Amino acid sequence: MSAKFRFTPSTAAALLLSLSASSMAWAQDAKSSANNDSSKLSIDAPSLWEVGAAGFAISRPAYPGSDTYVSKALVVPYFLYRGEHFRVERGGTGYRAVKTPRFEFDIGFSGALGASSDKVAARRGMETLGTMIEFGPRLNWYLTDPEQNGRWRFELPLRAVFDISNSFKRRGYAVEPELKYDRRANGGWRYTVGVSSVFGSDQLADTFYRVRPDQALPDRPVYDAKSGLVAWRVFTSVSHQLDNDWRWFANLRIDSVVGAANEQSSLVKRKTAPSVVLGLSYTWKQSERKSEE
Repeated sequence: MSAKFRFTPSTAAALLLSLSASSMAWAQDAKSSANNDSSKLSIDAPSLWEVGAAGFAISRPAYPGSDTYVSKALVVPYFLYRGEHFRVERGGTGYRAVKTPRFEFDIGFSGALGASSDKVAARRGMETLGTMIEFGPRLNWYLTDPEQNGRWRFELPLRAVFDISNSFKRRGYAVEPELKYDRRANGGWRYTVGVSSVFGSDQLADTFYRVRPDQALPDRPVYDAKSGLVAWRVFTSVSHQLDNDWRWFANLRIDSVVGAANEQSSLVKRKTAPSVVLGLSYTWKQSERKSEE
């Protein structure tokens, strides 16, 4: 099954935050490290800031365990800033309070698309799943040195979740420990692979999986959602620098609710499902000043 979502101002805001600063940013980070010859990698620091645009084709489940997809193709502007403390870059937007060669601590935002309940058959008559935004601290450990063959790191974000489609109503809390491996290769290529698990509070579990008595149907019995594991994730991304300004990128993520706290909810219709992002980005302007990385 598939669904289109409404492109509202709140959806646009979340897309600009989440996609510009996250999905597109892993593609742009490698761009800023390429020199005029895209067949070689520069050891220079990336530019302090970049401005450009990116086109995306996105397809993902409406929520973990859904069999309805949210799909969209769009073009958005982006802005990257790599200051010593304030950052708009790969992984989100926020304030980096601590940075050492092995450890970072920041506070910031990330986001995700939502889906209207009338487009999700399993949730017919239920509340709309709005566009979610997350805010909170993140711990980041670099487990290996930055060598040519790649680098391992472990991230631990703890975020409050808000629904910006519903007056920023709080939807609970989430924590997502993540192990990730990054590698930059010759010819302007960059690869990332990783695995993570998402844990949610009672309120977040209720948002996705609770069925109240007044919402029950013959194929949707009453269900009291539980806090705990929401989903497992395995992901990979690849990007390639075409020239000084153009870069294409692709991201594949597999979400699974097998063994999750609410696997038995009737709202879980598909236990394992992929999400895909394909895109092309163009850097319009960038600073001559380099980031102090």
